Amino acid sequence: MSSPDFATVAPRVSSTPMAQIDAIVARLAARKHDWPRVSLRERARLLERCIDSTLAISHEWVRAACDAKGIDPQSPRAGEEWLGGPMTTVRNVRLLMEAMHADGEPALPKVWARPDGQLVAKVFPQGLIDQLLFTGFSAEVWIEPGKPATQGAIYRAKKKRGVGDRDGKLSLVLGAGNVASIGPMDALYKLFVEDEVCIVKTNPVNAYLQPFWEHAFRPLLDAGYFAVVRGGAEVGAHLCNHPEVDTIHMTGSDRTHDAIVWGSTRAEQERNKKAGTPKLKKPITSELGAVTPCLVVPGAWSEDDLRFQARHVAGMVANNASFNCNACKVVVTAKGWPERQRFLDLVHEALERTPPRKAYYPGAQERYQGFLDAYPQSKPLSERSRDVVPWTVIPDVAADGSEYALSNEAFCGVLAETSLDESTASGFLAAMTEFANDECWGSLSCMMLIDPKTQRENAASLDAALAGLRYGGIGVNVWAGLIYGLVVPTWGAYPGHPLEDIRSGRGFVHNALLIDHPQKSIVRAPFRIHPTPAWFPDHKSLHQLGPILTDFEGRPSVAKLPKLIATALRG
Repeated sequence: MSSPDFATVAPRVSSTPMAQIDAIVARLAARKHDWPRVSLRERARLLERCIDSTLAISHEWVRAACDAKGIDPQSPRAGEEWLGGPMTTVRNVRLLMEAMHADGEPALPKVWARPDGQLVAKVFPQGLIDQLLFTGFSAEVWIEPGKPATQGAIYRAKKKRGVGDRDGKLSLVLGAGNVASIGPMDALYKLFVEDEVCIVKTNPVNAYLQPFWEHAFRPLLDAGYFAVVRGGAEVGAHLCNHPEVDTIHMTGSDRTHDAIVWGSTRAEQERNKKAGTPKLKKPITSELGAVTPCLVVPGAWSEDDLRFQARHVAGMVANNASFNCNACKVVVTAKGWPERQRFLDLVHEALERTPPRKAYYPGAQERYQGFLDAYPQSKPLSERSRDVVPWTVIPDVAADGSEYALSNEAFCGVLAETSLDESTASGFLAAMTEFANDECWGSLSCMMLIDPKTQRENAASLDAALAGLRYGGIGVNVWAGLIYGLVVPTWGAYPGHPLEDIRSGRGFVHNALLIDHPQKSIVRAPFRIHPTPAWFPDHKSLHQLGPILTDFEGRPSVAKLPKLIATALRG
């Protein structure tokens, strides 16, 4: 049960020379004790300059990503690279700048206690602009039971003890190869939420992004608080074991995690796990993979509802060629739902209409073949080629965690279909919670589709399901990619995975409101979202929306709203 072993198929890239890496580490280490003493005002100034430098490089950044992924930069699909790259990055920078202006404790729209005493913090929307752009959306962060809804622990401590009373640390971020904003946003979290200077090692798959990340964060780089290097496993191992590196955060595979923490071979890992003797003694956090479920609650859906949600699921699969850790990998329905087969047929039709994408991520063909071998009933919805893994559905997968499709992350365009022996919404809500927790590998994120009438009539069962789902991110009527993209929710696995059984990882990132004790985040959306969501595969104006939204996120203003809204409406 695992996510792919990406390291074995990583492409060769020109690595930053080891002597240069050591010099960069020495420079960062020399500044690590200075960083905690940098005032909130100065941090805000650095971030404001990063907004300008990120916006300045954004077009070149997106063109390079489109070239690498085989996307026509003039096609709507190019918008994915805007939203997954400079837009999300600049939004994160701006929100952290606002948090610095708020003395490290930005205002929470609302905090309330659940009947059992657990606190919940509303984090979105935060104002009129959010309400206008995301009508009917909301986001909340659930706090660990028994913990307060406090924020900005490092900044509160400085107010109490003084800025000079904290030793600095140097963090290593091992970047992901699929989404261009992951590496820089992880670095922002280390710098501004955990108070550590940061060196990012690019993944070999997207090492071409190094100059864009360096340009975007040039103010931090020039001040000696941030750096980027290139390299594969050898460079990663060198940095993980470097005596000046204090902490590590990685995004990728649980197999890579175990190789870093427990040893290079399976036998060595098992010995060390059994003995409780990790090879790596440093603190490590991680965001790893998952078999992400979309849980379809039965209800009286119209034909238009069925068609809309079929497009929605297709977008959850197809975005970024399905090379997302939050891509929908299994759609879960109720056997007794009268619309079940019609819905699945419409999902197939929506995927058939979605043009195939270049399988740019290494190992995609091998992973895809593994699913074909395990499931002879697989239905490719277009032609396979050397460069294309077709959208492929796997009907009638048993709802059993021993199934290959439920215990292995595909990380390619595969969608398994399974059903639970339920016919009522309340029965399904209880059964799906147990299934998602116990039979789907991982705990990073999941999605739930449920119509308004069913929500009203089953409010208690829905609340119990949301409370019971052990996932770090839950999207209600929305793809979990928005949890990632909003930045104010937390992003990471559900807490509790030990190092010996890491699964989807441990720790959180993003969390732009600096909440100290998050447990999970929930984003809720209208059942029928309007205008067309950016992740729908048939969005017509995404390439035009991307740069407009990126500029808006860098410098929001009411004056920019008409152009932004008009472009979104053309989707």
